[in-house]
Amino acid sequence: MQSNRKKYQAGLYMRLSKDDGVGESSSITTQRKILRAYAEEHGFSIYDEYIDDGWSGTNFERPEFKRMISDIEVGQVDLVLTKDLSRLGRDYITAGQYTEIYFPSKGVRYIAINDGYDSDSPYTDIAPFKNVINEMYARDTSRKIRSAFSAKIQEGGYIGNFAPYGYQKDPGDKNHLVPDPVTAPIVQRLFRLAEAGTGLSEIARLLNGEGVATPAVYRCMTHPYLKMEDYTRRREWNPAGVSKLLRNMTYLGHTVQGKTTKVSFKSDLTLRNPKEDWVIVENTHEALVGEESFSVVQRIMQSRTCRKTKGFRNIFSGLAKCADCGRNMSATGTRKKGAIANLVCGGYKLYGSSECSNHAIDYKTLYHIVLEAIQAEIALSAEERRKLVEDLYQSKQSREAEHDRDREITALQRREKELDGIVEKLYDDHLSGLISDSRLRKLLEKYEGEAEMVQKQLAALEKPPQSTPDPRQTYEQFYRLVKEYTDVETLDPELLFKLIEKIEIGQGFYQKTETGRVKVQTVKIWFRFMTQEREYQYTA
Repeated sequence: MQSNRKKYQAGLYMRLSKDDGVGESSSITTQRKILRAYAEEHGFSIYDEYIDDGWSGTNFERPEFKRMISDIEVGQVDLVLTKDLSRLGRDYITAGQYTEIYFPSKGVRYIAINDGYDSDSPYTDIAPFKNVINEMYARDTSRKIRSAFSAKIQEGGYIGNFAPYGYQKDPGDKNHLVPDPVTAPIVQRLFRLAEAGTGLSEIARLLNGEGVATPAVYRCMTHPYLKMEDYTRRREWNPAGVSKLLRNMTYLGHTVQGKTTKVSFKSDLTLRNPKEDWVIVENTHEALVGEESFSVVQRIMQSRTCRKTKGFRNIFSGLAKCADCGRNMSATGTRKKGAIANLVCGGYKLYGSSECSNHAIDYKTLYHIVLEAIQAEIALSAEERRKLVEDLYQSKQSREAEHDRDREITALQRREKELDGIVEKLYDDHLSGLISDSRLRKLLEKYEGEAEMVQKQLAALEKPPQSTPDPRQTYEQFYRLVKEYTDVETLDPELLFKLIEKIEIGQGFYQKTETGRVKVQTVKIWFRFMTQEREYQYTA
């Protein structure tokens, strides 16, 4: 009889988080003893052990759990053993998806020893109720932890995982900050440079030139268990990072917390709180800069800030690209009288001239160029369109493949998946009573709007022809689309994404003329279905 039994390859899964306490009954050592003894008693071969120590049961992105799933996918594991159902997870919806759907679909037997659960047994109805109870436990634990943290925040105790750059946690009191002898002088130097009028870009260049580790790099250097790639890619200073440090009130000796709120214990989504809701407790630790110096630096940075018009919305977001590096053009303020904003290369805005040139263009100027281009296409007569198509067909050259197309598609697909997860969590948290109806509507409008834009961009990128079509047919497709519009007086995102694939902004340059110096800049518009761009050059 014994020889007729199925020979299972077991994966022993163990998990422990701070929420589970530190008692021996929950330790990894105890879990291992229970699982190995059970496997030996029932004659199960052990393929591997999977241990997530320090991971919450509400998070199913645990590295060892994912490794176990990978082994299941390739057929190495067909039996999963856990001490109890809560070790698998404390999110009843996701845990149920694994026990009720995923494991059965893969032919995997699942046993939770202490709960008496065995998927091969006909008596498994208790599992969903156990999963709900496990989530209730996690929810209650989360509520208690939040309450404890809130009390510490109100008292001025620092509760962050890592001390702010310039400080370290007091060895005698983890909720108290003391100056870091390595980075505190760097922070003080930043304020001296800024107070002397040195610009943010120049400060960043200076620090990079001297090889000073950025806050993210320094954090990983002092915490070897952290993966550098999870915290920083470029590993260099930039103006935005310098600005963030110079605006941090922590350096005045105040503890500033409550800047963000986590949507729920099951979601990684955090929402930024308005400044009036921050919790600021003064004089909780040694200051690195004085009030006067801090105030002077804030006034200097404020004077350099260009504000965008209230209610401004960049309708070219995702469409306007830098002609040289391919990054999205980003909106920034302007001091020009009567102007709404400028668009600049996103790489330049973030990293300065070491990355790319600014490619700056006035927002209103671009708006009028695009509007006039669309109006011109709509105004063409049938005969003019036919003649234009023939001319373009005769002069058409093979269009160069965009070097960053695959990269753009990958990034958009990743963001699309992230947005799906966020929306799913929002609905789940709404059903749990953690988000109000009005808050849900506001968040859904934001994330679903972004998702729609991502889908439109993907649709445009993922339509490469399997073979080169007759250009005349593609132009006729465009003009069939244009027929829907007879009188375009204003632009909106829906119209733009329907008619335009992308807009490339060239780097402008100044040219001397008889009437003085003028700016010359090239804008290329790639209309959908067309195989050749329209080029526009303007002077200002």
